[in-house]
Amino acid sequence: MKPATWILGIIAVLAGVAPVLAQNSGLDRLTRREEVFGWEAVGKLDLGGGFCTGVLIAPELVLTAAHCVFQGETDRPRDASAIRFRAGLTDGTAIAEQTARRFVAHPGYDPRQGVTLENIRHDVALIELDQPIPSFVAAPFVVAPVGGTGSEVSVVSYARGRADALSWQRTCRVFGRAEGLVGFDCDVDRGSSGAPVFDRSGNRARIVSLVSSGGRNGGQVRAYGMELPALVNELKAALRSGRGVVAAGSQPAPAPTPARPAVTKRMGGGGAKFVRPPGS
Repeated sequence: MKPATWILGIIAVLAGVAPVLAQNSGLDRLTRREEVFGWEAVGKLDLGGGFCTGVLIAPELVLTAAHCVFQGETDRPRDASAIRFRAGLTDGTAIAEQTARRFVAHPGYDPRQGVTLENIRHDVALIELDQPIPSFVAAPFVVAPVGGTGSEVSVVSYARGRADALSWQRTCRVFGRAEGLVGFDCDVDRGSSGAPVFDRSGNRARIVSLVSSGGRNGGQVRAYGMELPALVNELKAALRSGRGVVAAGSQPAPAPTPARPAVTKRMGGGGAKFVRPPGS
């Protein structure tokens, strides 16, 4: 099966030479405590060198991008005890903070391959915190299927130049969805990796994807993520079984090597990808 046309566009963007330098496209800085209300479960993941964005899907479970838990383009996992989740962090003050106890990255993500379609499709990790953050402090979000092309989504994230407080882009749109990949026209940058993409059409926002990578093409910012529900279920099962789990001070247990479908393609070393957090 040939990749959809918009998927081929990912290759063009990520193989470019210009870094993502997104201009403000409706981003709101959530500075006051009342502005963060409802988004407390989104937090900054300090990695012991660089940062990503993460989101609670249970009191003790943080969802983020798989590439955030590896040391660059190597298969060396980070020390779980060096990862700290800071829920609702704003100007140095978090609503709650906890250190990671262990984590698991999806086995379909291979950090040695850099940015590929297959890696974007599986760029998901689940971090178990040392202690749960009570739901009355930061209510977790549920994971749900993403809507079709043209559907509205919203992104809450930290990023380069806005690392001290959450930024909320209230409305952006899905411009493509196929083969487990999703494209958004959302304003993202370094640090946005792992940021939750929300569907706000119901009574409460639901997580439908995570920001994996992005770039600028023809003056337009493009972000890419994955369809989540099946991947999250697999990661929860891995935590229960211990398969591929990295605990503080340990190395991961053996995990099966996933099959690589024909649409996988290595992206050349362009600076348009922003998937590596600063300092990682």
